[in-house]
Amino acid sequence: MAKAALPDHDDAEASAAAAFRRQLRFWLVGAVILIGFLYLFSDILLPFVAGMVLAYFLDPVADRLERFGLSRVMATVVILIAFIVVLVLAFVILVPVLASQMAGFAEKLPDYLTRLQALVTNFDPKWLEQRFGVNAASLKDGLNSVLSSGLGLVTTVFQSLWNSGMALVSVASLFVVTPVVAFYMLLDWDRMVATVDSWVPRDHVETVRQISADINSATAGFVRGQGTLCLVLGAMYAVGLTLTGLNFGILIGLFAGLISFIPYVGSLTGLVLAIGVAIVQFWPDWTMIVAVAAVFFIGQFIEGNILSPKLVGKSVGLHPVWLMFALFAFGALFGFVGLLIAVPAAAAIAVLVRFAIARYLESPLYKGHGVEPPPLQGKRTRSRRG
Repeated sequence: MAKAALPDHDDAEASAAAAFRRQLRFWLVGAVILIGFLYLFSDILLPFVAGMVLAYFLDPVADRLERFGLSRVMATVVILIAFIVVLVLAFVILVPVLASQMAGFAEKLPDYLTRLQALVTNFDPKWLEQRFGVNAASLKDGLNSVLSSGLGLVTTVFQSLWNSGMALVSVASLFVVTPVVAFYMLLDWDRMVATVDSWVPRDHVETVRQISADINSATAGFVRGQGTLCLVLGAMYAVGLTLTGLNFGILIGLFAGLISFIPYVGSLTGLVLAIGVAIVQFWPDWTMIVAVAAVFFIGQFIEGNILSPKLVGKSVGLHPVWLMFALFAFGALFGFVGLLIAVPAAAAIAVLVRFAIARYLESPLYKGHGVEPPPLQGKRTRSRRG
């Protein structure tokens, strides 16, 4: 009887393997179609993707308002009106200040770099050579090269972002289309989720629901938690630098906060910019330079010990290196739209890879026929044989 059962077992394994191959082909074809769609239409997708991101960000607020007794339509209208009011106030109050500071920073940047270079190279050449073995002329040439390369890189990055996104989709269309898309997406969010769930094969619906829940948990932890954290950090840095009297404090603080979604890059970039401006502005008053640096150190302490545990928690599950790679890769492929979809895509890929590895470790491909492999020979054993 045991021998007769073996063919049935082999047939079941073959059937499961064939079903797995069919599913793999289906999802690979779907992924190729999605990537091709994004690549072809990336120039016009910005307001639509921004609207979807905004709807996803505000969906918990709509759910909470529904629990308070509002209908889904009224909750959506209230949220979008409040969002538009805040956006208009920000544009009326904040944008003119930022535009003025940005123009002033661009105008004074060459002078700042020249003065900073002069401060570094005006140290006693003999002292530099005795202590560090550095020739002052060589140091000046090296600084010139580094500063030129840095300015070229920054210019290239901003020009690439502009050409890939904002130059092809006007600002007017972005701010007209995005609220409309967000309104309809927010209104029909739960219905869309239920519709997509009804399309999933019934044999795999529980697995797909679990994977979707894991992706949602990772994405929500970053998009909602980290997004809120970036806004709070930007406000903190801007207020702190302004109180120290630093030139362009609002611009540097908001910039450092808003790019803090890239681990360590935001705070480090803001610190370097702020210290550079502070040295030129306050030298030789070290007290004010230390005060500027203290703004970032205090901000990092508050972020790591108070804000991040409360707003983000441990639900993100995205390794910083993987996150940075996803941002660079999707940005290079799809421009500004790629930056918007990089985090959800990175979260989805990470969850799917963990799921695939878990299935592999449970499969006969990994376990084989139950024969234990020989123990791995250590370095000590190999050295004895040698």
